Amino acid sequence: MAGVKNKKERLISVKPSGKKDESLVDLIYDLVRQIPKGRVTTYGAIAAVLNIPNPRMVGRAMHSGTNPIPAHRVINSTGHLSGEHTALRRRMLEKEGVKVKGEKIVDFKTLFWDPAKEL
Repeated sequence: MAGVKNKKERLISVKPSGKKDESLVDLIYDLVRQIPKGRVTTYGAIAAVLNIPNPRMVGRAMHSGTNPIPAHRVINSTGHLSGEHTALRRRMLEKEGVKVKGEKIVDFKTLFWDPAKEL
């Protein structure tokens, strides 16, 4: 095996139908679309249920696409709005009945939607 480089290959998953498996971004989007109106979840909860090693990967994926998803319902683990467009996200949450004080979700523990338990 002289001259063969030891490279890691990335295998592409294929469904029984022959179609490629959904991308990680698609899986994240599908999960985020299931968050009920008036509820919130965290980047970490999404990462945990999808077995993603770092919640920041969820945030990056959510900002990488153009598909409309209710990204305003995803917040950080302390119950705060984070990232870009916090004022817009706040207005959208308030329109759904979620109370926000400063940048923090009021009654975060009650409104928290845990995909590991809900799905």
